[in-house]
Amino acid sequence: MHRTPQYLAHIVFIGLFSISTFALAEPYELSEHDVTEPTAISSSTVSLFGVKLGDPEGNAVETLEALVSRKALGIKVEQEAAFVFLIDQRKPTGPMAGVRIQDGKVDLLFINNRFAHRTRGIFRNVLNSDSPDDIRKLLGKEEYGDENVMGAIMAYDRQGFQVNYLGKDINIEFAPPRSPQP
Repeated sequence: MHRTPQYLAHIVFIGLFSISTFALAEPYELSEHDVTEPTAISSSTVSLFGVKLGDPEGNAVETLEALVSRKALGIKVEQEAAFVFLIDQRKPTGPMAGVRIQDGKVDLLFINNRFAHRTRGIFRNVLNSDSPDDIRKLLGKEEYGDENVMGAIMAYDRQGFQVNYLGKDINIEFAPPRSPQP
C-alpha cells in the first residue's frame, strides 16, 4: 500500500499533538488531587504516593517503603514477586493499592475499593460505584470492554487505564496509554 507524503505528515502531526497533549496534562496524585473531568486523566500523569509509571524499581520501592515511617498513614508495604502492595493496617484484608515492576521499571499502578477512602476526585466515586452504568456516567463510554453476569471490564486505553468491576470489588489499573489498533 503506497502512502502519500500528506498522509505521512498527517500521521506525524497527530502523533506530536497527542504527545504534547499528554505533556501538558496536569499531574494527578491519587491520594491528593480532586480531578473531576474524566478527559483530563492520563496514566502518564497519575502517581500513587509519588510513584509514577516508568519510575526505576529502586526509587519506587524506596518511596513506597517510606510510607511505613509515616505512622499516621497506617500503611503496610509488602513486596511479592513483581508487585509492591500497599495494605491498610486497620483492615489488612488484602492490598488496597500497589505497583508492578517489570524490567526494572514501574509498568502498572493499581487501586481498588479498599483505597476509596484515600483517593480523591473522580476515582473515589468510581471505586464506590454500584454498577458499570454508574462508572460510565462518571468516566464516559469505554473504548471497549466486556460485561456479563459476573461483572465488567471497561478499557480506556487512550487515557491508559482500565476499570474491572465485580460487584463491590472494583479495581482500577493504570498502564501506559495505548493508541487504538488500526
